Amino acid sequence: MVIGRRRLAGRLLRLQFCTAPGEFLAVAGDYLAADPVVSTVVTTVAHRLLAQQADGIAQPDRNWWLVVRDASGTIVGAGMRAAPFAPYPPFLLPMPDEAAVALAYALHERGEEVTAVNGALPAVELCAAELTRLGGGRVQVNQHTRLHELGEWACPAPVSGSLELAAEDDVDLVMKWFGAFMGDADEQAGRRRASAHQVPDRAEMLRRLRTGQLWFWVDETGERVHLTGANPPSFGVARIGPVYTPPDQRGRGWASNAVAEVSRRLQADGARVCLFTDQANSTSNKIYTALGYRPVVDMANLIIVR
Repeated sequence: MVIGRRRLAGRLLRLQFCTAPGEFLAVAGDYLAADPVVSTVVTTVAHRLLAQQADGIAQPDRNWWLVVRDASGTIVGAGMRAAPFAPYPPFLLPMPDEAAVALAYALHERGEEVTAVNGALPAVELCAAELTRLGGGRVQVNQHTRLHELGEWACPAPVSGSLELAAEDDVDLVMKWFGAFMGDADEQAGRRRASAHQVPDRAEMLRRLRTGQLWFWVDETGERVHLTGANPPSFGVARIGPVYTPPDQRGRGWASNAVAEVSRRLQADGARVCLFTDQANSTSNKIYTALGYRPVVDMANLIIVR
């Protein structure tokens, strides 16, 4: 655990860097649980890595978990650097403006190379701007995202076929579709196919398949035409993703029906359900709005070009 203090605009802030997800959850669990939809990315990653540690899987030394406290000791923000893909962008939850700036200063002092920052606005913008002030470069927006929570579930127009739980024997197809997911999402949004992304390794994908986190939509002929995934509930919130339909199967309602059915099942099990949309992809935004998803918070993936 590393603790640093910094005074900005007359406000004393304390940045606490934890080195292990269990330590972080012990310190910040109540804070994260108070707004579990907004904190979904951080909490699901923390719980996933905690489970991996329990299975003896070592975590990279570069990982850290952040807790921000004000002068009274109250937690006012959180974040992490635990992405498994280069350039290993930190992910920030909402925090006071001064905290986002203080974090950039702390990372600069620690000598960490940070060329991308993801998470809630405006924290990521302020942190990235201060990083460029300290280390040079310019900030570019790679992706604007929006976190949605399911309100009142709405049934889409029915299509043929049904939802089927993916099995371990499906691992090769699942890994192929995971690999295509981010690149296709960039293309659909009009971006160059360049989003930082890494497909989970085979062992992690098998773990997800064994724990029932992935489903296919299977058409009337038995062909698998779509894949929807979901993270296990963390503090009562399950986050859907990825949602992938191969190009030759799009426009047939597979995604709407698969996401709707997965969402319904998760809600029936008592979970609050959320997902991210790419704000540049009007098609997916319309689909999820029609299913009953409502905006919660805007986020962004930023790149620092030097």
